[in-house]
Amino acid sequence: MTSKRMTMRDVAELAGVSTPTVSKVLVGNLEISGVTRARVLQAMERTGYDARFVKRQPKGSIALVIDGIDSLWALKVVQGTEGAAASLGYSVVVSSTHHGTVGPRDWLRRILQQRPDGVVAALTKLNPETLRSLRSLRSLGMPVVVVEPVRGFDPSVPTISATNWLGGLTATEHLLALGHRRIGIITGPEEVLSSQERLDGHLAALRRHKVPVAEELIRRGDFLVGGGRAASAELLKLKPPPSAVFAANDLHAAGVYEEAACRSLRIPEDLSVVGFDDVALCEFLSPKLMTVRLPIIEMADQAVKLVHELVGTRKTWEGPMIQLSTTLIVRSSTGPATKPRNGCGRAMSRRDRC
Repeated sequence: MTSKRMTMRDVAELAGVSTPTVSKVLVGNLEISGVTRARVLQAMERTGYDARFVKRQPKGSIALVIDGIDSLWALKVVQGTEGAAASLGYSVVVSSTHHGTVGPRDWLRRILQQRPDGVVAALTKLNPETLRSLRSLRSLGMPVVVVEPVRGFDPSVPTISATNWLGGLTATEHLLALGHRRIGIITGPEEVLSSQERLDGHLAALRRHKVPVAEELIRRGDFLVGGGRAASAELLKLKPPPSAVFAANDLHAAGVYEEAACRSLRIPEDLSVVGFDDVALCEFLSPKLMTVRLPIIEMADQAVKLVHELVGTRKTWEGPMIQLSTTLIVRSSTGPATKPRNGCGRAMSRRDRC
């Protein structure tokens, strides 16, 4: 018998197992016992079955449900998802909610029509209808794994997140070590769990170093450049203004850069700035932005691999909750604390005013 004529069914019959069991052995599923695995491998050897051809064929697809693909964060999620899926033989179908303009019923209908093997959800907003839609997928036996969960999510759903609290603590402790005591923070939307975790880490660092928490130094943004600039404008109007700003994502930090330039404040001489995420934008800002690296690609990669583990197992997973480490990336946007400069640093016309 030649490998070209042999099928997975032939191997299954010779080994005395089902065809899905042979498939699980081929992809390295750990739920298969050593005895069964040995029988399947022996049958493959006896038949001359060449599994390499099968491994190159897509098993099916994984649906990625995401708010939109118009941000650097989202592009990294797509990159990580596609890379991991390709290595496992899956294709990826992206279902965008277009930041909430496409309702859960619409993307749920699309997913059911596509019949993917599993779903990776990367959503920054959660409403009851979205939650019901994801529960519907799970009730149909479709694995769902969430990247960076939001508030109110079903705790039994497997999630891949990062050490956001530790990242917030590390960023703030770096600024404290430089002598900054009046540190502004621009956090994200309240419903985004990672946003609150970064804020909690920031506050923990202040308390650890016995620095009073000033509510006026806490501002909430929308994780976009405009939100970062608006929040930093409020911070820089304070008397005295902060000597440093911890932006809870890099787009917020870019908004801080814009507002600082408008006020002729130099970074880091007059204002130190730390971001969060480490998207490509950090290298193009001047000076280059110091930030906390969020392992976005690795998180998406792990989400796909977890979906793969769940495909066909029909297991009821209570979790797991997997956290990947954040890392402080040292660049040029922070410096020793100096006396803050109030307001704009130069005379301006009305048209040029901050």
